[in-house]
Amino acid sequence: MRNRPGSSELDGGAGVDRREILKRGVFGLGVAAAFPALFTRTASALARPAARRATTDRILVVLQLSGGNDGLSTVVPFEDDAYYRARKSTAIAKKDVIRVTETLGLHPHLGPLAHLLEEGRMAVVQGTSYPNPNRSHFKSMDIWHAGDLSGRRVGAGWLGRCIDASHRDDDDPRLMIHVGRSVPFSLLGHWHRPVSFTLPQNYRWEGEEDERPVFQRLNGAAVDGEASDNAAFVHQVAADARASSEQIREIVASTKSLVSYPSSGLARDLRNVSALIRGGLPTRVYHVALGGFDTHTNQRQRHDSLMTQLAEAVASFQADLVAGEVADRVVMLAFSEFGRRVQENASGGTDHGAAGPMFLFGTQIRPGLHGPHPDLLDLERGDLKMTTDFRSAYAAVIEDWLGGKASAIVGGGIEKLALFS
Repeated sequence: MRNRPGSSELDGGAGVDRREILKRGVFGLGVAAAFPALFTRTASALARPAARRATTDRILVVLQLSGGNDGLSTVVPFEDDAYYRARKSTAIAKKDVIRVTETLGLHPHLGPLAHLLEEGRMAVVQGTSYPNPNRSHFKSMDIWHAGDLSGRRVGAGWLGRCIDASHRDDDDPRLMIHVGRSVPFSLLGHWHRPVSFTLPQNYRWEGEEDERPVFQRLNGAAVDGEASDNAAFVHQVAADARASSEQIREIVASTKSLVSYPSSGLARDLRNVSALIRGGLPTRVYHVALGGFDTHTNQRQRHDSLMTQLAEAVASFQADLVAGEVADRVVMLAFSEFGRRVQENASGGTDHGAAGPMFLFGTQIRPGLHGPHPDLLDLERGDLKMTTDFRSAYAAVIEDWLGGKASAIVGGGIEKLALFS
């Protein structure tokens, strides 16, 4: 049984805990800052006994729609007069809606997603939010990332806690990967941390000039025989970290897309995720993001463009997974921290609201609409009321896809949605 950080296990009689090396600096010097986060994660893994490989190969891809997506312009209640009374410049005309039911339809730029819905590979969870919603981007996103109403006070993100629970004996730092700039709180576990990069080809260590001799020594020939066991340990840390980053770069470079992708940033990120999945990484959770949804002004043109980027990128990604014969292993979950207000503002936009739709994509989901659409005549402070607690969707993902225990992550009393076949 392995010891967690802070244990009293000593390193081979040397009298020094290897974890302390990582906290205090290599060889007792203040050079720990010379190592990227990957080094620290890999070193923590090597400090513990070899882990047993996970037996499951199901993968979750999380797509964050940052800024607060306007759900009423995404899933449109085109037969509701209250919608058109509240919206002038931002309303989607009834004639342009891609009809899904007799009363609801998709934004006209979501045609590729409508095809996924027709093929049984898309689900819409309507009216998602949480009790007493917060209209701050940061506070609300913290709650969604934590899967808990206390936000960051819970101590770790919902996906990080999932991986902590299901992979206690697996220290592989590649279990979670974030493609983007800022690592989301959702991927931070108590014991596990994600690998993170923006572009795979740049995923390598680049230190300052005065740090390079240390790096070169750690990555050069074998450590001198007179060096301490701890020096050999840190040398192995550096070599293993370098090998991990090289593997990711090589997989992306050598695994070609099986379909055409558009030129957007989201499409690029999803193309890289597809390559890593088909390339055989042991990653259980990938995270990507599409920003720009904070549409306070001139919403229509901006939101139309975002809907195009979303639809084309997701559809290409799903087609790539099918062509690569890995689609049955992958489910995508797309969410935004809140919806927008029902009444548009004087600047041709909408302000921060509350409830909005979530989306799931994949071959193993139960397609269609889940939960009732919010009532536009029954508002709370001008916002759509929650009809589905987002934690109900999380509970389904945790238990029915990732194989975890939902109550341990989102708490008891949350009713799990039937989202998986």
